[in-house]
Amino acid sequence: MEKSLVIAAGRTGLARFSGKIETEIVRKSIHILVGIVPTLAAVNLQVTSTLLGFGILFYTYCELLRLRGYEVALVSRVTALAARRRDAGRFVLGPVTLGMGALFSLLVFPEPAASIAIYALAFGDGLSSLMGRLFGTVRIPYTGGKSLEGSLTCFLAVWVSAYGRTGDPAGALAVAGVAMVAEALPTRDLDNLILPLVVGLTARLIFP
Repeated sequence: MEKSLVIAAGRTGLARFSGKIETEIVRKSIHILVGIVPTLAAVNLQVTSTLLGFGILFYTYCELLRLRGYEVALVSRVTALAARRRDAGRFVLGPVTLGMGALFSLLVFPEPAASIAIYALAFGDGLSSLMGRLFGTVRIPYTGGKSLEGSLTCFLAVWVSAYGRTGDPAGALAVAGVAMVAEALPTRDLDNLILPLVVGLTARLIFP
């Protein structure tokens, strides 16, 4: 009897863990897709900015409908898959702050700071959370449960993207260090705004 209870509890725990990983993969896949924004902006900044703004407004409208019990094909389904337990019954704010973070970076920062800020949002934040969920074992105090493995992933992702954009390894190291600290702050969905702002300002100072 006790053995059966242990097995059942183990299966329940595994199912919950798998559910969290599935949610995180969906969430961070959306994050990583934002990495295409600098490429689109290089072709046409005005159109890209307009599309981002429209996407934010459209998602907001769909989410308000979802909260009233109306399903919007695909959008509501993806939102439900990406929602964390703390978002249950609430407006899922993450996609709004994600879009605003990318849009803000495009409109405020010149190149290469704009691209670096968006890459930090897409790859630094996106990959760090995923790696932390999958492999994180060393928890950093006062960060809301974030892991050392996730923070190092953020550092590496931002360094690679900043170096690839500028060809300056030392400057990229400085930007990556700032990004790692900013990403580790316990800011929840607001990190989608804070991270690109901090990284963009830093990149603007280092790469004038």
